Amino acid sequence: MCLGRIGAQCMHNVLVILGRSSLPVQPSPRRPRAVLAAALTLAIASVVLAGCGGDDEPEADASSTPTPTSNVTVPEGVTLTEAGTELDFGESANVAYEPNPERNSVLELTVRGVQQGTVADLSNYVLDDKTKASTPYYVQVGVKNIGTGDVGNSPIPLWAVDSTNTLIQASSFTNSFTKCPSKPLPASFPPNATTTSCLVYLVPDRGTLTGVSYRPLQAVAPIVWTGTVEPPPAPKKKKAS
Repeated sequence: MCLGRIGAQCMHNVLVILGRSSLPVQPSPRRPRAVLAAALTLAIASVVLAGCGGDDEPEADASSTPTPTSNVTVPEGVTLTEAGTELDFGESANVAYEPNPERNSVLELTVRGVQQGTVADLSNYVLDDKTKASTPYYVQVGVKNIGTGDVGNSPIPLWAVDSTNTLIQASSFTNSFTKCPSKPLPASFPPNATTTSCLVYLVPDRGTLTGVSYRPLQAVAPIVWTGTVEPPPAPKKKKAS
């Protein structure tokens, strides 16, 4: 269902799942204290972003509209990826990124691949019922700063999209989750800096990830990456005693 359009491009009618609060981990006699000292930032709050009502369409065509630059300086020779672009895993997009009014730059974002996980991967954490009913996905990404500013320690601006057209923010950890650390950009991320990362997305209600999205504003069509999602690794067979 599409509640808003820019030109002929359907925008997400999105429910956004935010993951900003750290849930305390309760002690458990079956878990080492060092492990239980961690807290997993989970998707616990939501807000509905209203689409544009009615059938009237703005004159701008999303297929030829670049992502908004706001106050971001786009270096000469750098072209921003058009809003509404659909990409395959492994392809890159150039986007204007302004994590706050004081800092901004242009990033080259690459979604390299996605693997489905299992809730059992989070067995070292005490999870609430909502999280136990989620499906983890691990998204491998590459980021290069091709702009003029330093955006270090900022979140990587990518959201998961599920089969209900819900946008899901990446989860984060207060300790080291070695399978997929899900960390922000390095403390310093100046021009020409590059990094790779793995982001964790917990899709609610045992849902399915259908894409990964960059969308700076509700009024702008998203850039979306899609491709084949790798299944969870087969469980290791126990050795016969």
